[in-house]
Amino acid sequence: MSQLRATKPGLLVCTAVCIFIFIYLRNLTPEEAEEEPTHPAVVECGFYPDELCSALFEGKEAAPQIAKFCRNPHGSEILAHLHRPGNCSRISQELHFITRPLSAEEASFSLAYIVTIHKELAMFVQLLRAVYVPQNVYCIHVDEKAPKKYKTAVQSLVNCFENIFISSKREKMAYTGFRRLQADINCMRDLVHSKFQWNYVINLCGQDFPIKTNKEIIHYIRSKWKDKNITPGVIQSPSIKSKTSQSHLEFSPEGDIYVSPNAGFKVEPPHNLTIYFGSAYYVLTRKFVEFVLTDIRAKDMLQWSQDIHGPERHYWVTLNRLKDAPGSTPNAGWEGNIRAVKWRNKEGTVHEGCKGHYAQDTCVYGPGDLPWIIQSPSLFANQFDSTEPLVVSCLERWHRLRVLGQAEGPVEAHWHFQRESHFNTELNR
Repeated sequence: MSQLRATKPGLLVCTAVCIFIFIYLRNLTPEEAEEEPTHPAVVECGFYPDELCSALFEGKEAAPQIAKFCRNPHGSEILAHLHRPGNCSRISQELHFITRPLSAEEASFSLAYIVTIHKELAMFVQLLRAVYVPQNVYCIHVDEKAPKKYKTAVQSLVNCFENIFISSKREKMAYTGFRRLQADINCMRDLVHSKFQWNYVINLCGQDFPIKTNKEIIHYIRSKWKDKNITPGVIQSPSIKSKTSQSHLEFSPEGDIYVSPNAGFKVEPPHNLTIYFGSAYYVLTRKFVEFVLTDIRAKDMLQWSQDIHGPERHYWVTLNRLKDAPGSTPNAGWEGNIRAVKWRNKEGTVHEGCKGHYAQDTCVYGPGDLPWIIQSPSLFANQFDSTEPLVVSCLERWHRLRVLGQAEGPVEAHWHFQRESHFNTELNR
């Protein structure tokens, strides 16, 4: 009884603070937004901070400032679910995984995913449950140098799903370069030999998050790229070819960035291949994947790629420009809205600045970037990390509401992150 009396004042203070934030955000005028707001001390924004997320998506100027004073325990809650003893049914429900196809169209068009991870377990779970549907298949490449506890936790989660598995061969430090390329190849071998049928494969990393639903991704592929691969990139320009210095940064018209490596190759490309440069991320047909794993040119180029800089940025785009490759796009350029990225060099043109912080010229999104992210035509956004946990928490709330809003059948209660409310309606607009 004494504990209850001690708790009541805390509850009253927390309730008062939340009401204050809610009223402040909803009634703020443009003039007031320009003034320096008076913030409470660090407060708990709630397990699912709907009020604040709504204000962030609406672009209310004070919302990002208030977000700085909020703690978000979402990651800790996810980890608690993973580490708590229990059966797979409980884990699936408590982590809100969708357990049935949401439409006949989606059930008949399966996607494969390759996800390379090495850190931030909670964010990986958020990414996985956002892209997960039972008719798809998922190959998870866990970096060989990841901590043992991390590997064990991922394995425990994966064991609960028949259509999720860990790559049979793992690379060390597969964040970039040839080992990143090899990690994708390893997963492709596993996917091709798995019992699951799939139409396209998409690669992700742990710092990605979807901004389109599974249904919308299928629609995009079918309407724009039917039976075609998506590998944004361009041929190396003659001016770069003629240089003998080290790597040079190049920028695409869409704002992507790629490294133009190897101004002078030590060894000429095999089979007289014309080398293209582009994104390390792709959407590939199953037939193209089978081609990559068996064609002598693809095998020789993989071998050749071991000694050059940034091979993952030219391997896929170069092979996809071969006229006889399945689903090839020989005349394509930077087409293909795969990733929404804020590059530092595009500030003021493609975007109005990073509201989080830059890491190696790439924006790690902050709460103020949310309106820009959800307005992007891209399928996924990059990059996110645990220094800005509220961003992913808000984004996954918005994304899940869109997913369930497009469902053509009954929706299970545990698929929702929270019961329907006024704020859910706001987020789903």
